[in-house]
Amino acid sequence: MHLLRLTLILFFLTLPRMGAAQELRVLTSFPPEFSTPYVAMWDQAAPQTDIRVLNKNTVAGIDEILRGNTRGFDVFWASSPEAFELLSRHAAFADPAVCGKGGPRAVEPFALSSVGWARRVDSSLFMPADWDDLLRPIYRDKIAMARPTRSGTTHMMLEQILQVRGWNDGWAYILELAGNISTLTARSYGVPDGLKTERFDIGLTIDFLAQSQRGVLDFRYGRPVVMTAARVGILKGGRASSAACDFVHMLLSPKGQRTLVAPEISRIPYNASVRSDVAPELPDGIVEALDRARLDYDAGLSSDRYWAVNTLFDVMVTDMLVERRNLWRRFHALADTHNGSDLRAIRALLTRVPVTGNEAIKASEQTQNGVATSTLTGVGALGRNLVQDWRDRVMDVTQQTDHALRALEEQADR
Repeated sequence: MHLLRLTLILFFLTLPRMGAAQELRVLTSFPPEFSTPYVAMWDQAAPQTDIRVLNKNTVAGIDEILRGNTRGFDVFWASSPEAFELLSRHAAFADPAVCGKGGPRAVEPFALSSVGWARRVDSSLFMPADWDDLLRPIYRDKIAMARPTRSGTTHMMLEQILQVRGWNDGWAYILELAGNISTLTARSYGVPDGLKTERFDIGLTIDFLAQSQRGVLDFRYGRPVVMTAARVGILKGGRASSAACDFVHMLLSPKGQRTLVAPEISRIPYNASVRSDVAPELPDGIVEALDRARLDYDAGLSSDRYWAVNTLFDVMVTDMLVERRNLWRRFHALADTHNGSDLRAIRALLTRVPVTGNEAIKASEQTQNGVATSTLTGVGALGRNLVQDWRDRVMDVTQQTDHALRALEEQADR
């Protein structure tokens, strides 16, 4: 009798509630300050449909969807182009024509953005003019960025560096930059927040996170500008596909596009006509950046090596940030009194990536077709063995660097 009563209770709980509003579920990497105006717009336009927005970082959002979208999210909304590439490769989005003739496609671009760095407006520290300036001694222990395994924005930033400079030279730059990094934040938002609280002086970030706080923060685009399109996608397995189509239509509408330039959002509308109309309202630097020659971002290449780039950063930078900073300090101390082939050889060791670009692509393919987004989670024995092999290679280069520095230091003490 008790079992029968429990069965009846469960049955009635699963029945649709009479008069219950339909619910649209949105999974996004954007902060509440970004999504709130659109929630209000939705509530006004579609009061019969509740909207629930869950904020997760991009990497966690990808993982959630690739595990089967068990919570039935209808919309994925993020800046990371490789996130959409990875999800598309695994058929995570609805049929492109899900919204019917004349409706939006299942995945649509809605805003433009690029990366650079920010500082407080009242800072007396010289504002870096270009990426190479960030390597200067005056920025030692003054720079912060988020971990790429926790931030789609940072992964995109690393990929821009790698795509502009090439695999070896790109990693050489990142490894030298690590010598000036004081903090790796857990989330993208931690960078502007840390600048506001003066935890550090320079933050590597995406334009809209800094521009939305331009009363407190100054932002500068890195050159060359690599502009990427933020997207919104209708997911397979959602429970309100019709409402999802309406949500995407709302974002792409003139009103939805104009809302992007609100001070608390500060994004660049994707619609060129709207962008032209609101040009006077765009933050300083955006119009100039759009007018400059810019490079296309290769989201396909980024997706091909997604796991490897995140993992290499953790192995070479995150896991040994203090040690890497100390090695660079020792190098710069010797550079004040030495020059020549010995010092050049040490610099080559300090900036060496012990994994080739082809190895990175192959490793990402082997780790569940590249969808494992963090260093060890879900990669299996093969992935763990790869990580250990890379750690061994990095440790070998680190020991060579330490020995070479010690030899020069002993020579200097004589």
